[in-house]
Amino acid sequence: MLVDRLLLGPGPSNPYPEATEALARPLLGHLDPEFLRILDETNDRLRTVWGTSNARTLPLSGTGSIGMEAAFANMVRPGDVVVVAVNGLFGERMVDVAGRYGADVVRVDHDWGQPIDAERVLAAHPAPALVAAVHAETSTGVRSDIAALAAAVHAREPDTLVLADCVTSIAGIPVEIDEWGVDLAYAGTQKCIGVAPGLAPFTMSERAWQRRVERPPTWYLDLGLIGNYVAGGAGGARVYHHTAPTAMIASLHAGLGRVLEEGLPAVYDRHAVAGARLADGLRDLGLELFAAAGHRLPELTTVRVPDGVDSAKVRTRLLEEYGIEIGAGVGQYAGSVWRIGLMGHNARLDRADLVVAALAAVLGRA
Repeated sequence: MLVDRLLLGPGPSNPYPEATEALARPLLGHLDPEFLRILDETNDRLRTVWGTSNARTLPLSGTGSIGMEAAFANMVRPGDVVVVAVNGLFGERMVDVAGRYGADVVRVDHDWGQPIDAERVLAAHPAPALVAAVHAETSTGVRSDIAALAAAVHAREPDTLVLADCVTSIAGIPVEIDEWGVDLAYAGTQKCIGVAPGLAPFTMSERAWQRRVERPPTWYLDLGLIGNYVAGGAGGARVYHHTAPTAMIASLHAGLGRVLEEGLPAVYDRHAVAGARLADGLRDLGLELFAAAGHRLPELTTVRVPDGVDSAKVRTRLLEEYGIEIGAGVGQYAGSVWRIGLMGHNARLDRADLVVAALAAVLGRA
């Protein structure tokens, strides 16, 4: 039975119609010339959205977390020092994943709801192999200045690589990989790109490629092997690695096409306008925003649950009575914060007005 839901949480958003339609088309084989053309064009479209000319830009087969895992698996050797800025759940996850691949992890903790402090991150270690941070922290709705972090890292220690988690930022707010000097970045498809979850857009600079682990401890995420399939091996011929999820890549191709047809500046503006309308509406209801002022994401708004209000009951009523799903907080904020996403197709004024009106009715503040 299909259930009509308006997903406004931090997880999967309602896809762009073009991306959904692509999933319903007849399947292509993973070696079909037409699919390979779509794959190549998808990589080109990703380069535009990432703001990069990196040759190694591709969708990895798996959700955004696969991108995180691939980054550390291919770059970390046992004992490498990795500095991780932690200001939410996904910074925490970076610490865990890097440690599993043998990194000597130096974590730099920040209060949740606050952006990262580049100077504190820089002071954590004089010459790390890698510095990692989250651009748009999905657990808190905070944007951090990755451009400033990368500039500071490269000015102090040019050999240090910079890794950015852009799962919730790509195609929602500006991301400029080459201009910022980011060496590795990964994202997800289910946020602002407006495609169902299942792929991880990934990009890697040439200098990161030259310093990769030649034989990482994971076969599936070995970017050398994957690259031989996506871009061709030494002789230019593609070398089979795994069966690519052809329908998902066709859907990503369509979703990126929708974004680029609208134009990235217009897409960013649409997210900004919708996010501002939502934030203003929530404040008009007397609700307090959680993320630090000046660093709030337009595509993901975090708001404190009012005192005496049962978070779970409100979220249940929104789902059952209005078909609207918003997200709870995580960790120590699981019951005290709501996370409301206006991403991709949902980044529209009518969606912002709808969620404010539904919350007003449920909270008795209409």
